[in-house]
Order: sequence, then C-alpha cells, then structure tokens
Amino acid sequence: MKARKVKSKEKFKRGLFCFAAVCLGAAIAAGAGLFWMKTFINSPVDPKGKTQTFTVSPGQGLGTIAGNLKLQGLISDPLKFKIYARYKKAATRIKTGEYELSPALSPNKILTRLLSGRVKLYKLTIPEGLNMEEIAVLAQTANFCSGKHFLNLCKDRTFITELGLPGITLEGYLYPDTYLFPKNTSCRTLIKKMTAMFKKTFTAAWQDRAEELGFSVHEIVTLASIIEKETGDASERPLISSVFHNRLKKNMRLESDPTVIYGVDDYHGRIRYRHLRRVTPYNTYQMRGLPLGPIANPGAQALKAALYPAQSDYLFFVSKNDTTHQFSKNLRDHNRAVKKYQLNR
Repeated sequence: MKARKVKSKEKFKRGLFCFAAVCLGAAIAAGAGLFWMKTFINSPVDPKGKTQTFTVSPGQGLGTIAGNLKLQGLISDPLKFKIYARYKKAATRIKTGEYELSPALSPNKILTRLLSGRVKLYKLTIPEGLNMEEIAVLAQTANFCSGKHFLNLCKDRTFITELGLPGITLEGYLYPDTYLFPKNTSCRTLIKKMTAMFKKTFTAAWQDRAEELGFSVHEIVTLASIIEKETGDASERPLISSVFHNRLKKNMRLESDPTVIYGVDDYHGRIRYRHLRRVTPYNTYQMRGLPLGPIANPGAQALKAALYPAQSDYLFFVSKNDTTHQFSKNLRDHNRAVKKYQLNR
C-alpha cells in the first residue's frame, strides 16, 4: 500500500514538473515572440532611407499592402507586418490614397501613417480673375478631374442650389486661392472647397455693407469681377471701383471691355467693332447697369474694392500701357487721354 502511494506521488511530481516545463517553455517562447515582434515594429529598414510615394489602392487587402511595402523596401518582413496589423485590429482600417513614406520609419510608424489617412497632397493654385472655363482647364491639367465635368457642374442648377449660391452658374464664386487636394479629387469636392472659401471670405459684415449700398451679394460679386478684370495695378482697384459706382449712379453704361469679351467665341486678342455692337447679357457697351452675372472669379481685394470704392468724381479711365490707368472726370479730358496713351497723338 505504501509502495503504491509513493509511486503515485512520484507520478504527480513528474506531471507537475512537465507542466511547469511546458509553461516555462511557453513563457520563454512568448517572451521571445514579443521581443521578436517589438524589435521588428520599432526597427526601420534603413535609417538613412529617402522618402517615396506609397499607394494604397481601393480594394487592396492587408497581404497586398504588406507585400508592396516589402517590394518598395519600406519594411523587411510582410508576414510580421500582417501579424502586427492584425494584433492592432488595423487590417481593415488602412485608408486608401498616396502616402509619403520612408525606410527610415519603423513599421509601427508606417502603420500609424496608413491608418491616419494623412495622404500626399497636390497643389492647385487659382489666380485672381480667371473665369470658370480657365479654372476647369487648370483642374484637368493638374490631373484632378475632367475639365468638361467641372464646367458641367458649374452650370448645374441643382448643384448650385445645393451649394446655396445665387446665379445661373458658379462664375464668380470659385474663390481664387492655393488649395491642397489628394490625387484624383473629384470635381464636386474641388468646387465645394472653392465655394466654401468664398463664403468664408465674404463675411456677414460685407453682406451688411452690400445691403447698405443697395446691392445684392450677387451684384457685388459681378461688379468685383469687372474690377478684377480691369485691374493691372492692384492699388488702382478702389479708384476703378469708384468709376463704376459713379457711372451706375448716373445711369451711364459701364462700357467695360472685359464684359464685351466674356462669352464671345470669336475673340482672338483684340476687340473689334462687331464685338462692341453685339448685344449679349454681358456687353456693358449695349446695356445699362450691371451684366447678368460675374465675368470672372474675383479675389478678396476686388470684392473689398467693390464694397468700399474710393471717393472720387472720376467717370472714365484709359490704360497708360504700363498696367496703370489715366482717370478723368469728363469726356473731354478722357478723349485727350485716349489720344495720348492709345493713339499716340
């Protein structure tokens, strides 16, 4: 009986020893695995590596992404990267787009970037005074979206209403600025950003000022677009604005050359008599008051000039061919200026 108890104790001790050994082995393996993974996720492939563009395309799985990271020399082991990403529950949270990554970044930081959605951005600069057709060309040239689709949206009444803007097109409301967008940004997103910037610029105080002058916001934008197109020297904007305000008060035609050109297909760099005589909703040689709508997209200074014109009695101006203008209070002095600066007499 004693012998049986001794054997049972020895068997129990051996089992306990084996269990302890297994646990120790598992602990050692786990520790080694943690060390192995920690070393990987915190160790860049090349501390002196250069930044490059890495693209995550729509529909790509974690395996493809990890493989591409390896192919571009950004990580050393795609399997470890996949294991770590799954451990972080990030396998389905990586965002599509272009990323600026470097072999000098650890896999941990690379994964953080891919989860952040902070994709590579491209610059789109819209100069002051361009019309919507010219902006559409810029958007297409920068490889953002189709110029034709851009223009169609600018004339889409439903979209214009959705944006809460007046007018039959978005001419005048595509605010000139430098924008940063991800690659392949849609036309709709581009336009929403530009019109949002217009709304931000045209403050409530400016809306009150427009009302004080007896103008709607749309009329101010229209006037500002003409001022923008007539301006060669930025400092002259308030004076040019004063001329147009003075003429409007006297019910005189604005007679602005840029309004003649707008929407004319047969204009090739020089205004002809037939252009001046053509009746359009924009030709201010043939109509009194403001044209149907803006003829370009004005910047903040032109908008401000339209709202706050200089105090003057000027009714005319003519180019001096050096980006500035000669301003006159009456037709006689204006004709003299035309002879001097345009006819060289």
